[in-house]
Amino acid sequence: MTDITTLWTAVYMVMLAAFTGYVVISRVPAILHTPLMSGSNFIHGIVLVGGMVVLGLAITPLEQVIGFVAVVLGAANVTGGYVVTERILQMFDRSGKKPGKEV
Repeated sequence: MTDITTLWTAVYMVMLAAFTGYVVISRVPAILHTPLMSGSNFIHGIVLVGGMVVLGLAITPLEQVIGFVAVVLGAANVTGGYVVTERILQMFDRSGKKPGKEV
């Protein structure tokens, strides 16, 4: 009985976090969205570590699948955050050189 309660509690927490994240991000002006997201890469890293902990503590196959999905999505989020940060930094590069093109 407690296993199903724990599962539903976890599902409820994920749904609540997703809704809260959507509401918070949707209220950010478009001009601030990219700097805000690139500046919060450390938060994405914490999410990834949390997914790894969940996966490490998973016992049932359902918990393992949820943990694996959390790690994959967290890793994609971290990678995307650093890609966005790199693109923003290229916009402010005063030298005029593009990365990867040696002169």
